[in-house]
Amino acid sequence: MGYHRRIAAAAVPISFILLLLWESSLAFYLPGVVPRDFQNGDELQVKVNKLSSTKTQLPYVYYFLDYCKPSKIMNSAENLGEVLRGDRIENSVYVFKMRMDQTCKVACRAKLTQKAAKKFKEKIDDEYRVNMILDNLPVAVPRQRKDGNHALTYEHGFRVGIKTKDKKYYLNNHLSFKVMYHKDLDGDDGRIVGFEVLPSSVKHQYSEWDDKNPKLTTCNANTKIIPGSQTPQEVTPDSYVVFTYDVTFEPSEIKWASRWDTYLLMSDDQIHWFSIINSLMIVLFLSGMVAMIMMRTLYRDIANYNQLDSRDEAQEESGWKLVHGDVFRPPVNYSLLCVYVGTGVQFLGMTVVTMIFALLGFLSPSNRGGLMTAMVFLWVLMGLFAGYSSARLYKMFKGTDWKKNTLKTALIFPAIVFSIFFVLNALIWGEKSSGAVPFGTMFALVFLWFGISVPLVFVGSYLGFWKPAIEDPVKTNKIPRQIPEQAWYMQPVFVILIGGILPFGAVFIELFFILTSIWLNQFYYIFGFLFIVFIILLITCAEITIVLCYFQLCSEDYHWWWRAYLTAGSSAIYIFLYAVFYFFTKLEITKVVSGILYFGYMLIVSYAFFVLTGTIGFYACLWFVRKIYSSVKID
Repeated sequence: MGYHRRIAAAAVPISFILLLLWESSLAFYLPGVVPRDFQNGDELQVKVNKLSSTKTQLPYVYYFLDYCKPSKIMNSAENLGEVLRGDRIENSVYVFKMRMDQTCKVACRAKLTQKAAKKFKEKIDDEYRVNMILDNLPVAVPRQRKDGNHALTYEHGFRVGIKTKDKKYYLNNHLSFKVMYHKDLDGDDGRIVGFEVLPSSVKHQYSEWDDKNPKLTTCNANTKIIPGSQTPQEVTPDSYVVFTYDVTFEPSEIKWASRWDTYLLMSDDQIHWFSIINSLMIVLFLSGMVAMIMMRTLYRDIANYNQLDSRDEAQEESGWKLVHGDVFRPPVNYSLLCVYVGTGVQFLGMTVVTMIFALLGFLSPSNRGGLMTAMVFLWVLMGLFAGYSSARLYKMFKGTDWKKNTLKTALIFPAIVFSIFFVLNALIWGEKSSGAVPFGTMFALVFLWFGISVPLVFVGSYLGFWKPAIEDPVKTNKIPRQIPEQAWYMQPVFVILIGGILPFGAVFIELFFILTSIWLNQFYYIFGFLFIVFIILLITCAEITIVLCYFQLCSEDYHWWWRAYLTAGSSAIYIFLYAVFYFFTKLEITKVVSGILYFGYMLIVSYAFFVLTGTIGFYACLWFVRKIYSSVKID
């Protein structure tokens, strides 16, 4: 009956190899929403985004500082992701005319009060940068590379000001904009393909100030300011600051579809390939081990049935067969295990669909907040699969109170994450940062949770529980078998911690780039690489769990349910430890609140990673155990 079934050896799918060769693994991205054509003289409205700093990780609205304000400040439409990221896009006094250069244009004159000067100094101290947007393109500051390469690199946003060694603060009050456009070959229209700025500090001089017709002696419509050639504008209380700007238009060969390449330019793709090859070596090693274990298992079964007189072999194979009457015995706290497996399925579904959308270009950086919005809504919708998988497992364990199990599946993980998020949000509120999620948005998140996610979990759970229970391939004994004393290297804590090293090793290089994009305000768009690493992570988690599970069963320890989940899930511990290492080696965070925010958010990320990898390991081990015991003839 059983041993006639073939057990397939684990192997890397051909499709995975093909994926490796797929266009250098750089995901296609959509360059924006819809291209806009501008004619000569058309008005171009520069919008202002948040003030951001990698030192504090606390964004502020642009008008938190006493910059020039338009007569009426209007907020642009925001999606959920933009609100959660702290983006607040508003109009500004910077208005251009298409292909019409302007020199020494006065934006306004502002008097710095004691409070305003203090705010400017604080933001200069914390190295805050001003983010602006023109036709959906963020402003960039061109910089010469330090390695001698003539190609330019670009910084996102310009600094509020500079602080000198003698502790004087100078404000960047003059902005030299450069707008690059691609001219239509058939007409006179142009599309904006670049938006750069060179900030400088200038103490403007004037004989007499006239708001309606301001005239400066430091520059005029015919003389352009050369950065560094003028006396800088010091930040001092009760002083007047004149904000000015230049704008030049420059034709460009860059096409509209490629205009984001400047921001997404990546010079370290070799590191990504090193990461992929490193991870593939781990996968091939584990695949070989799994194939060897399964083939040897099958061989031993055949040898046993043919009654080969090999006592050593019989003794070696007796371990995992002896526990056939206990291997499917429900574990301790099986309801909680069902909850976490269901949550992991929900997270896995959200991750896979998000990556598919990202690969297709729908979640490119040009779609601000799109990634965050997609993840929230997909999490909510995947509640259906969470309920279904949790209920199926719960029924297999012969549980009866499915409603209670469903409620726990719908509430436990989101409640823990929401509690941490709420505390962190309160800290951001205390700092008066725009990163704080408003009450209305918080209410919307709670509505998505209780109004959509929880009902979907119940629907999935109902469908799963009323299906026939999954039958065990062997019967479970009424009396539990005594587990022999285990060697030190088979102790649960040791095995679980060892099991998490390889999955972490498969992803840690890519993790560096992800952390850099999150905490150092850089764009991450290489979803092709990320997708390959994710596939490798799935295979690694599955295979390391199968290998360690086999060794555990061979030592006649049948308590594998929770250990399978924790073995792969323990990689989250190493993720968090790497986040600690990254904090002290790469970040310059000095404020206590910012440090708490970093570790709070990384705790949420690590917790989610634990649920995801733990579920992958659990299902792989469940498949393996059912496979080997269904192929064995039990007398």
